[in-house]
Amino acid sequence: MHRITGRAGGDSLIEMSPTDSFNDDINDYNQHSSTGTGYLQQDQPEIDKQQQSKDSVFFRDGVRRIDFVLSYVDEKEGDRKQEEKRKIYEANLVKVGLELETEDKSESDDGKTYFVKIHAPWEVLATYADVLKIKVPFKANDIPDNKEIPMNWLSTPFRLPEHIMHPEPDYFTAPFNKSKSDFYLIDDKDTFFPPSTRNRIVYYILSRCSYVRDECVDRDKKGIKRLLNNGAYTAAFPLHDCRYWKRSSYANCESERYDLHKYWASFCCFFKEQPLNLIRKYYGEKIGIYFAWLGFYTEMLLFAAVVGTLCFVYGLLTYDENEWSKEICREDIGGKIVMCPLCDKKCGYWKLNSTCNSSWQSHLFDNVGTVFFAIFMGIWVTLFLEFWKRRQARLEYEWDLVDFEEEQQQLQLRPEYETKCTNRKLNRITQEMEPYLPITSKCARTCLSGATVIFWISLIIACIIGVIAYRLAVYAAFASIMKDSPTSQLHVVGPYITPQLATSVTASCINFIIIMILNLMYERVAIWITDMEIPKTHLEYENKLTVKMFLFQFVNYYSSCFYVAFFKGKFVGYPGNYAYMFGSKLRNEECDPGGCLIELTTQLVIVMTGKQVWGNIQEALVPWLMNWWGSRKARCHPESLYSRWEQDHDLQPFGQLGLFQEYLEMVIQFGFITLFVASFPLAPLLALFNNIIEVRVDAWKLTTQFRRPVAAKAHSIGAWEEILNGMAVLSVVTNAFIVAFTSDMIPRLVYMYAYQPDGQMNMKGYIDNSLSMFNISAIPLDNRPDDEENPPWFNSSITICRYRDYRYPPGHEKEYHHTMQFWHILAAKLAFIIIMEHVVFVVKFFVAWMIPDVPSDVKARVKRERYLVQEYLHNYEVEKLKIQLSKNCDDCTCTPMIYPSLPKHEVLSECL
Repeated sequence: MHRITGRAGGDSLIEMSPTDSFNDDINDYNQHSSTGTGYLQQDQPEIDKQQQSKDSVFFRDGVRRIDFVLSYVDEKEGDRKQEEKRKIYEANLVKVGLELETEDKSESDDGKTYFVKIHAPWEVLATYADVLKIKVPFKANDIPDNKEIPMNWLSTPFRLPEHIMHPEPDYFTAPFNKSKSDFYLIDDKDTFFPPSTRNRIVYYILSRCSYVRDECVDRDKKGIKRLLNNGAYTAAFPLHDCRYWKRSSYANCESERYDLHKYWASFCCFFKEQPLNLIRKYYGEKIGIYFAWLGFYTEMLLFAAVVGTLCFVYGLLTYDENEWSKEICREDIGGKIVMCPLCDKKCGYWKLNSTCNSSWQSHLFDNVGTVFFAIFMGIWVTLFLEFWKRRQARLEYEWDLVDFEEEQQQLQLRPEYETKCTNRKLNRITQEMEPYLPITSKCARTCLSGATVIFWISLIIACIIGVIAYRLAVYAAFASIMKDSPTSQLHVVGPYITPQLATSVTASCINFIIIMILNLMYERVAIWITDMEIPKTHLEYENKLTVKMFLFQFVNYYSSCFYVAFFKGKFVGYPGNYAYMFGSKLRNEECDPGGCLIELTTQLVIVMTGKQVWGNIQEALVPWLMNWWGSRKARCHPESLYSRWEQDHDLQPFGQLGLFQEYLEMVIQFGFITLFVASFPLAPLLALFNNIIEVRVDAWKLTTQFRRPVAAKAHSIGAWEEILNGMAVLSVVTNAFIVAFTSDMIPRLVYMYAYQPDGQMNMKGYIDNSLSMFNISAIPLDNRPDDEENPPWFNSSITICRYRDYRYPPGHEKEYHHTMQFWHILAAKLAFIIIMEHVVFVVKFFVAWMIPDVPSDVKARVKRERYLVQEYLHNYEVEKLKIQLSKNCDDCTCTPMIYPSLPKHEVLSECL
């Protein structure tokens, strides 16, 4: 083992790449590395590793906390290039002020990994806290909390202990200023900045430190990301504070990871509230805001799930009142109606009662409750978004994020942006020269990015068209295989599978597999495109990546549902004049006489449920297996030899897309339960069950399977909020069209109110009214089924077949033209769409107007805090001035000559 530590203080902490006396620093660094003595820290006590607890998060002196760890493997003998990069980089870190300590590979569990432990002393933390404008406490919050929750005792079973929910007192905070350090509540400099803030500051330094001798020559040769990419280091991560199943044995270590695992990640706590303040304190605001949003979304899903379940129960209770299904199943009605073939050559004639089961199943989702639920979800999504804005505003205040966006945009440029943009211009806000991307280069990159996005979206659409072609091709095969099924099975609710159902299920499964395969490709493409655009800030980078990935996923997941909902069965034609796909021999699909809604339901259930089940298995199982395999050698070592940094090194890295993928998964789910919810009222219930598990799975992964992420700030969910707003508006339109064109609700209502022959308000005779007639002898030879495809009961005495449409019968003067009922139904559908959209949008805008985005008490507290910050800073400056003037007056010998008649304390008053 050899230990290298370093310290440099003073006011030059922001100089990232030393050029003066650089060779002397490297020589000192090499000298102390080879001798194993402390670099500028030779008086620190040594502690034998066997005596160190495996929970230790400190240097060997047991005092200085480890804020970050770098690891590397020096397998290639003579690979001096990587070694030189590391030496220069670490020397630069020491020059900046960080302290380093290296663990030799001989003491690692695999015998080949070096660990460089990094500690940030007070001078470094104070300087960069000033640079990053990190808010710190200066006064205890004295505003009384008058919130009184009625029936508060009812929530007792769902609460967590107070020390878990609120792990630290509430303070007024202000941006840190190093020159005014005595203004803040600093009891202990070692614990003033929490570990999450410390690792955020250290990572900021690591991202901007150079690894070349002369930065002016190689401007892009800096940052830990590039060193990780080129293999100089294998990992860079902050440490967890303890093992997740046991508290730390160190009195000055927090053991917050243990508390999070016990009270948050445990599946036994699925009904408990989330300790958001502790999550924020341990992982940072960015991860905290995600779990706050996920928890709020899950709570709101409870209301949608209850209403959706009631609508489904209504369908069950009205099961026996379904008159049109009874007519389909009756032998004297549906059993005597001969239907025209559903495909050319391989499909024979069939009787209407063969769709008895699908008709009953369709009624469960296609009833009057469907319309009510579609309207309800349009209002629910508005309430969800508006109440989330209020919740988010409260978190912004409580977590000191009110002014964060401006700081993010102005101060924290991406290291990649700084290195790739060689041009400089004056920033009008900061009045400093900063890098910028020329407008010509920016336009060229944007155009190339847009073209790439369009190409990949076109590829998705091509895959969907391929699935549609599969549906058209295999339907004939299924129809031919199932033509001999006995009709007696068609009246019994059992395992009988129709060609329509077989085609729909297999196509949905194939589509799901294609979706999963394409997802692996899209992630790489989206990252490459976004990197090529060179976004300026981390926030801009994430927003650009978010938009691209969502566009890909939107088309990927929803294309098949849009096809079934809005295209299938809409452009079929009629016997003798069928429509074909792109002029091919594949005839467009028809809807089942029971309607296309049941097929949309099948598609939605398979894709949505499959995605959620596969996602949870993948999220939980894959990192666990990888960690189990990666730590197999360490399991044979004693606990005292398996240090905290080695344990964390064996965990999975929480990459830059870790949280992004979680958001994307939930937003895609949000689309399923809003865009197509009219076809499946139980979708919110499935989403609720999934999210209850999702919260705990994500918590379990973070606390047990992943390295501790670098703490990051975020004042909102970012671009996802705008995406959710857009989907909320689109959902009103899609559900209105589903009810109007995919469901049979409007044709039934038009028949009942305008075309019922007896003038009674019932559905008797609807099936006969909704089917048109065609003369079998007029069917072209290319469309007629082969003789062997026709069922045994079919004979030459059957001259008329029926099909789903509203056209005049053979022999009429307008033979096979649309009837007036068709146009009345179309007008009713368009009127319904307009009325439903206007009603829902009016209610949405009214609700949004009635509910302010920021609660009034939060506005008052923000103003109060700003006022107090100004007042206390003013008083602080006045006190300092008094002290300074008092000192000057004590030292001044000419004061009595200026104020000869005044005592000294009045002289001071006059000076002020």
